Amino acid sequence: MAPAEEPTAATLAPPPPHFVIVPLVAQGHTIPMVDLARLLAERGARASLVTTPVNSARLRGVADQAARAKLALEVVELPFPAGVDGLPPGIENVDQVTDNNHFIPLFNALQRLAGPLEAYLRGLAARPSCIVADWCNGWTAGVARSLGIPRLFFHGPSCFYSLCDLNSVDHGLHEQTAAASDQEKFVVPGMPVHVEVTKATAPGFLNSPGWEALWVECVEAMRTADGAVVNTFLDLEDQFVACYEAALGKPVWTLGPFCLANKDAEAMASRGNKTDAVQQSAVTAWLDTKDTDSVVYVSFGSLVRKLPKLLFEVGHGLEDSGKPFLWVVKEPEVAAPEVREWLEALEARTAGRGLVVRGWVPQLAMLSHRAVGGFVTHCGWNSLLESIAHGVPVVTWPHFADQFLNERLVVDVLGVGVAIGATAPVMIFDDENMPVGREDVVRAVAALMDGGAEADERRRKAKEYGEKAHRAMEKGGSSYENLTQLIESFRQRGGKEG
Repeated sequence: MAPAEEPTAATLAPPPPHFVIVPLVAQGHTIPMVDLARLLAERGARASLVTTPVNSARLRGVADQAARAKLALEVVELPFPAGVDGLPPGIENVDQVTDNNHFIPLFNALQRLAGPLEAYLRGLAARPSCIVADWCNGWTAGVARSLGIPRLFFHGPSCFYSLCDLNSVDHGLHEQTAAASDQEKFVVPGMPVHVEVTKATAPGFLNSPGWEALWVECVEAMRTADGAVVNTFLDLEDQFVACYEAALGKPVWTLGPFCLANKDAEAMASRGNKTDAVQQSAVTAWLDTKDTDSVVYVSFGSLVRKLPKLLFEVGHGLEDSGKPFLWVVKEPEVAAPEVREWLEALEARTAGRGLVVRGWVPQLAMLSHRAVGGFVTHCGWNSLLESIAHGVPVVTWPHFADQFLNERLVVDVLGVGVAIGATAPVMIFDDENMPVGREDVVRAVAALMDGGAEADERRRKAKEYGEKAHRAMEKGGSSYENLTQLIESFRQRGGKEG
């Protein structure tokens, strides 16, 4: 009998493609990239999430879940640079910053992760198939280039916003708005719909004074990437996706809504933060007592800090609206004794109708609860997409970055939002002068929750987009099939010796 033939390279199945994922150290950027890593691993790819020690500790639950599910998903820890000028020790995430002057030093520190990232990649048995890096992590471009690894950038906002931003860069809109008065309006060029912006609401990440070098680096990294990954879906943004791909001149992979990868209660609860199980159970029990679509959920994301003046306006507006509400406030927002006293008095006056949660709640679990029928949001794209994916219309209260143009998309194009009336951005710790008051909260919440033809149409559209979002992520849906093609396109690319 002839001896069995030794397997050859041609007969062995190729190893699964290996995606190295480098999120920005900010919760709104990390959460969707963690979801992306889970999606890739569930579909048979290997995913390595690269971050720093503080952020790695936050992802321990993600790594544990992946291990239990036997998924090829790992968290890789790079040492955070020590002794960075202007950055207090211990700060490794944007949500730890307590002074606007610390943001640029934090981003400068991240630049110094290039060396440790390259060392990690060189130490692997084989080169990874692809690096997927946050748009704001332009420093990864040099690492990918030096090792010959394909690189995609992940951009956190909508394709609508990203197209506005790219067209603004390509057509010189940034220079025009910089020299304009505050009231002057500009039409964003190259858009398939009419979009007007002011100097204050024009698109642009990292393009404030002091950020010039980082912005140039990130734009260059975008232009030299092999493509883009976006957390959206074709039935939501098809015309903007097509235009963005054409303007970028490279593939745009729409793979979302990523949040729908969190199918069970544990995944929802661990997403983004540690949750207090007792607190979550109490909140869910309270929601269970409310009518379907009757509660307005209020949360401003991981970064926005409401100073007392604005916090009071939100609270009085919710009280005066007469609607059931679930309001999430951050611990630092209620640190002062007089604010705590005021909040306790508000809770006493609205007992039974309103519930104030201090700290954090698992947002997906809230938005997927049948009682939640509206969401007052800061218009971060994750929050908007989570709301849309669960069929919940929104009150839009943008604060900075992409949020004003995300508002235009959901209010003017998709028709699932009511604008509260914010007209100019504020810094994270400086919203005292924002011209939004309790009467604006009452008006917007009433428009969202009171019923009538407009409100009913808004709710119908939100539910319809929610159904389309689920279909996009199911087998045969656009995002599911795009993920299949992405994985297959990189299956043969990696594997060179490290």
